[in-house]
Amino acid sequence: MNKPNLRYLLLFSISLFVSSVQAQQTFTIEDVILRAKAQSPFSKQAETRRENRYWGYRSYRTTFNPQLVLQGTLPSYSKSVNPILQDDGTYKYIPVEQTFNNVRLGLLQPIFATGATISANTSLNYFKDYSSLNAGEQWSGSVMNIELEQPLFAFNPLKWERKIQPLLFEESKREYVEQMEFISEQTAERFFNVLQEQIKLQIAKFNLANNDTIYKIEQGRYNIGTTSLDKLLQVELQLLRSRQAVGQANLNLETARLELRTYLGLRENDAFPELILPENIPTFEVSIDEAIAYAKKNRSQFISFERQRLQAQRDLAQAKGNRFQTSVSAAYGLNNNGVILNDVYQNPLEQQQVNLSFSIPVLNWGRNKAMMKRAIANKKLTDYIIEQDEVTFEQDIMTLVRQFELLRLQIEITKKSDAVAAERYNVAQNRYLIGKIDITNLNIALEEKDNAKTSYIEALKSFWTSYYQLRRLTLYDFASKTLLYVESAN
Repeated sequence: MNKPNLRYLLLFSISLFVSSVQAQQTFTIEDVILRAKAQSPFSKQAETRRENRYWGYRSYRTTFNPQLVLQGTLPSYSKSVNPILQDDGTYKYIPVEQTFNNVRLGLLQPIFATGATISANTSLNYFKDYSSLNAGEQWSGSVMNIELEQPLFAFNPLKWERKIQPLLFEESKREYVEQMEFISEQTAERFFNVLQEQIKLQIAKFNLANNDTIYKIEQGRYNIGTTSLDKLLQVELQLLRSRQAVGQANLNLETARLELRTYLGLRENDAFPELILPENIPTFEVSIDEAIAYAKKNRSQFISFERQRLQAQRDLAQAKGNRFQTSVSAAYGLNNNGVILNDVYQNPLEQQQVNLSFSIPVLNWGRNKAMMKRAIANKKLTDYIIEQDEVTFEQDIMTLVRQFELLRLQIEITKKSDAVAAERYNVAQNRYLIGKIDITNLNIALEEKDNAKTSYIEALKSFWTSYYQLRRLTLYDFASKTLLYVESAN
């Protein structure tokens, strides 16, 4: 490759690098929000909470699977002098040296429909006495043992957990999307806080330059006797206020940038991006009924309402089931013992057991009745609270939807007002320079120009924050007509 081509390639590469750096330093509101969702401390917290709830749900799911458990004591050795009861009722202290080892392998399976527990296990025990009088060893064990434990007329926690836990998991998945949209809403607000302070600083610097020029003009007029000292002092005071305004605007801008930097998780050596004012607002129509329908379909709060009702019903069922407790248990197995290990498994003997146990309070001074009444009252309170929360939530959506048309109108009006006020100030400034108006009228035009600009930015801020708030409340983007949350398999 010749030198001219190499030089052109180098210049082209440098231009691409400069363009990429400039592109990285210029952020739209969407760019800032994407960065906040990707790396901000709040997004990482939301991601960690979602992961925590996922593994919590996975842990719950394992309770319905069979559990294979190996238990035992290997070894167990003791050597001591123990009191041994004799035939005549006296005690004799005899040195005892023994070992007793055991191991058990069991398979446990809960049955959620009835609350029963069925288990199958096998066990093996080994005992040895080292004393000179009773020296010897013995094996014993259960070749096979099957047990069933069935509560009767009792509260079944597995049945209720099977209803409630999937709702909690689904609620957590929707909460994660809502938290991401809340991050969008908060980022948009901080984004506009920086833009507002940037524009206020620009206004303050512009006003300082103008007031400095006006002061010099008034000073010249005063020197030739065409204006009074009072007007000159008034202009000088305005100039001093402008300098103070520039200093305050610089401080406010640094504070707003620091707040946005902290929220985004930017490091100290990361350059602060240049923010672009989002004047092109999305156009879409949204009805109250449509917004409420999407909210009821997608929001975690409506899953929470159903979950809270089930929890109240569960507490009532638990209060009823705890009034008295009855259970039946049955077991069947084969066991044996012998002096050698093989004896345990030779012709084992049958082992059978059936128990019916109950616990019925005869006198508890109305304790069970009070617990029942309390559970009933809590269920009623839960129903009333949920009913009120549903009404309040729908009212919030109605208010927000009705604001959108007004927000669009405000943007149009304030944008036009900004242009008119800027033109009016230019006219007033020219008239002041030729002596047609005094400094007071010029300051009024200046104040109206500044107010019009800040009102336009405030209108844009209100629209964008309301837009992301609507996304959060409905989990639906009306601009792109897409769902922000799509149900997936557990």
